[in-house]
Amino acid sequence: MTNIYTPQQQRILLITSLIIIAGFILFGLSGYISAFLGAGILYVVLRPWFTALAIKRNWNRPFVTSLLIVFSLVVIIMPFLTLSLLLIDRIQYYSQHTEDILNLVKKAEDLTGYKITSQQNVQTILRQGGTYASRLLPSLAGGALDFIVIIGLMFFTMYFMFVDQEAFQKGLQKYLPFKKDTQKELGESLKNNVNANVLGQALVSFVQGVLTGATLWIFGVPDALFWGTVAFFMAFIPVLGTPLVWGPAGLIQLSQGNTSQGVGILLVGVIVIINIDNLLRIMLAKRMGDIHPLVTLAGIVLGVPIFGILGLVVGPLLLSYFIVLIGVFERDNRKQEKEAATAEAKVEEAAEIGKRANV
Repeated sequence: MTNIYTPQQQRILLITSLIIIAGFILFGLSGYISAFLGAGILYVVLRPWFTALAIKRNWNRPFVTSLLIVFSLVVIIMPFLTLSLLLIDRIQYYSQHTEDILNLVKKAEDLTGYKITSQQNVQTILRQGGTYASRLLPSLAGGALDFIVIIGLMFFTMYFMFVDQEAFQKGLQKYLPFKKDTQKELGESLKNNVNANVLGQALVSFVQGVLTGATLWIFGVPDALFWGTVAFFMAFIPVLGTPLVWGPAGLIQLSQGNTSQGVGILLVGVIVIINIDNLLRIMLAKRMGDIHPLVTLAGIVLGVPIFGILGLVVGPLLLSYFIVLIGVFERDNRKQEKEAATAEAKVEEAAEIGKRANV
């Protein structure tokens, strides 16, 4: 029996069907997209170790992958989850007990002589901040089952990415709509972003968080551990970073009449913490991906509202991919223009030869 569709119509309907089915799949998995993103990030971070053990030393792949999963769970996931829960708990506390913050705001107003904002606005901002933080950071209280499913799906995906590494890479090369050179550039961009915004930035943030917490503890600021945790997360934001923590802490000490403590916090922040940040970034930039601070900052602003805490990496990665693809598009256009100009020159040359021959 003859099909009623022409080959061209069949091709269009096939592509349309694929797009519709892919849309349903993405919609169904949208709540767990962070699991696949996390698996990809961990794959890039842990791949050198997998290569050293499973490829070069020929260790059993499932065994090596299982070791990497246990390592990432114990060393990365659990500490980060603990810090996140601590941060969420204290933010929610301050959002529900706004009188502490209001007293500090009033003292700052008395010190400066300027009215910052109304008490009602401060309370609203604090409540919204608590809700926003709870949404960005993983929380067992927000849904233990969803959290377990996301972590399980992430490690399950990572397991097969490592065990079937060759098939996974061939699949990417086969189905990504880019040339090999472009795929190589995108892979380098992914590696640089993960190195800069996960490994390098995590190390810098950890050092700054510890220094900030220790400084606040030495100078008698309450909840130094909490504010050190806040500084760890704030340090991921270029330019602003930890000054958003130790700066207000020093000013608050000054507003309360604790001049030596306030000046001490500000001096340590300006002389030690900021310079340590700059020194570490310069050192790590030579060893890890050197991503421009503007790309990181704009990427964080873009990625965090969409992807939550993973947006710290995914946002800059999207911007880097955009820049890479723009460069590829520009190169391809130049190449086509040169080819067109060469072809046109050959046609003109052939026409000129023909005219001479006729003469």
